[in-house]
Amino acid sequence: MNWKDKLSATRSGLRNLNGAIPDVSRAFGGLGKAVKEGGTLDFKTKEYIALGIAVATRCEDCIVLHVQALIKAGASREEVADVLAMTIQMGGGPSMMYAAKALECYDDLSD
Repeated sequence: MNWKDKLSATRSGLRNLNGAIPDVSRAFGGLGKAVKEGGTLDFKTKEYIALGIAVATRCEDCIVLHVQALIKAGASREEVADVLAMTIQMGGGPSMMYAAKALECYDDLSD
């Protein structure tokens, strides 16, 4: 899979959805902003959690968005791999398969 194309397609799909349900999209965006800017955990830690959940729930679109956010936040490959290890421990074999996709995504997007 080409994760750069996946990221582009995911963003395009979200723009399309946002146009169809702008009030819901704004509300969801506000929730995301409040969660990421508030609280005691830093942004990168929250994105690690989001990536773990994305892998555990097998959401490729979520994986690509959160991997990109982590790259922008300065996450190293080793840090992402450590998060993926914890996700595998909690989610077993299915999480292992999506963890492999997430690491491939990191490698593709960090080029």
